[in-house]
Amino acid sequence: MKELMLGNKAVARGLYEAGCRVISSYPGTPSTEVTEEAVQFDDIYAEWAPNEKVAMEVAFGAAMAGGRAACAMKHVGLNVAADPLYTMSYTGINGGLVIIVADDAGMHSSQNEQDSRNHAIAAKVPMLEPSDSEEAKQFTKLAFRLSEEFDTPVILKMCTRVAHSQSLVECGEREEIELRPYIKNIAKYVMMPANARPKHPFVEERAKKLLAYAETTPLNRIEWGSGDIGIITSSTSYQYTKEVFGEKASVLKLGMVNPLPEELIKNFAAKVKRLIVIEELDPIIENHCKKLGLAVEGKSLFPMIGEFSQGLIAEKLGFSPKASAALEEKIPLRPPVMCAGCPHRGMFYTLNRNHCTVLGDIGCYTLGAVAPLSAMELCACMGASIGAVHGFHKVRGEEIEGNTVAVLGDSTFMHSGMTGLANVAYNMSNSTVIILDNSITGMTGHQQNPTTGYNIKGDPAGKINLEALCRAMGFKRVCVVDPYDLEECDRVLKEELQAKEPSVIISRRPCALLKYVKAKPPIAADREKCVGCKSCMKLGCPAIGIKDKKAAIDETLCVGCGVCTQLCPFDALGTKKGGALS
Repeated sequence: MKELMLGNKAVARGLYEAGCRVISSYPGTPSTEVTEEAVQFDDIYAEWAPNEKVAMEVAFGAAMAGGRAACAMKHVGLNVAADPLYTMSYTGINGGLVIIVADDAGMHSSQNEQDSRNHAIAAKVPMLEPSDSEEAKQFTKLAFRLSEEFDTPVILKMCTRVAHSQSLVECGEREEIELRPYIKNIAKYVMMPANARPKHPFVEERAKKLLAYAETTPLNRIEWGSGDIGIITSSTSYQYTKEVFGEKASVLKLGMVNPLPEELIKNFAAKVKRLIVIEELDPIIENHCKKLGLAVEGKSLFPMIGEFSQGLIAEKLGFSPKASAALEEKIPLRPPVMCAGCPHRGMFYTLNRNHCTVLGDIGCYTLGAVAPLSAMELCACMGASIGAVHGFHKVRGEEIEGNTVAVLGDSTFMHSGMTGLANVAYNMSNSTVIILDNSITGMTGHQQNPTTGYNIKGDPAGKINLEALCRAMGFKRVCVVDPYDLEECDRVLKEELQAKEPSVIISRRPCALLKYVKAKPPIAADREKCVGCKSCMKLGCPAIGIKDKKAAIDETLCVGCGVCTQLCPFDALGTKKGGALS
């Protein structure tokens, strides 16, 4: 049976067919759907972990116990999980272990544009890279076999276009893989120096065996065409290359991108007149070819920044791009903005109003940096806000302590915020940390987290009490506010900033888009009372606009949160009752 599948769904199908028993992940675009699809299979235990490091350690433990296991994350998540990854390369595995990482060239939903192939090279573990959904499924299954054959974790590298595009997938049956016996082996798994030193030669010897495999594996294949141009490529760049060239060029498609073959590449290069490497982001393949002494073109033609396309490849190589259709009228830009009724808006308005310096974090609330709120001055990595505000205060002291805060979401706090908060408590900086608790992991599409009380399937689960946790970490000042109540937010913020000790404010209200959150009747604007002062526009709510110099509410967007009514000095905003506003 064939089915049209997203690349991520195909990976999940590959996990199922390969007999995978456990997948643990942290959601992150463009990798999220792998685990959301895997949970549909009853034969796979699936979970959301607090962060990627934990997810990888869970998967490692499952593989160590003798079962096939996986974890999935986006490229920056692999940074978080790098600590166990590099040591797991030394220990090796028992049951097969596959690490799915999805890169985001073009930064559609990321704070950087790194190339995960660098991690595979540095950790000295094999990496496979599919170019469509069928390969995504097949490569996932093969990754488990390679993992067990070579005693190594295997990385499956996806990217936005492969993860979120669809192509036909041949569905097969699940292969029931018996648990491998677990045998106590201190020398293998306990990486203290005396055991780790002998493991390094094992890693280097394994690299040689993997290189020999790379020379002959069908993962790397040559598609002969014209000998005038030879192109070495992988992933989506392969698809673009074939669309532009067809049979006009010979193509070496690399499905195994670490280790890269040597003899295969040299033999291919010897049979073409002009050798070109087409790869997104870093010149990994190109530099490998140059080390082999080959005359090759790559980044002299193509950018190191952003996604490629058929048009870009055609243009850079002197071909006429295929005709494409465009809209006749220029579409106005639609900047990203927090949703109407977003519970974060009230707190960010309060921070802006009090002229606070706000060190922020990763989440949908990062949009608090966008005008007119303009209330965030940092977004680096998960949890960085708390460590940064501590360091900020240690340098500037009382000069800045009264108006500088850290802001992060509930899921981000569970991911990487707790250690930063422990540092604030332990080293006693006069810092105020605001946890924006919207009762869900919002930015990646409403996934559960340890504070929600539900697991990945929506079943009741352990729930961490943020107030109790913060107090247990040494904070005496912990308070909860409703971000829809601007007066309360303003009062509590001023109190905590004036306090001469560390404090935590929990801004708590569920995301307005959650299914169980029922919208109230929309707010209405009284054009007779409205004087066009635009005070309501300071919220940046997409449901509020100006029409004929007066406030206007889009009833199709407004959820009736009422925050705007607290800003209007002329009582021109309110809920309609009997023809009047209240």
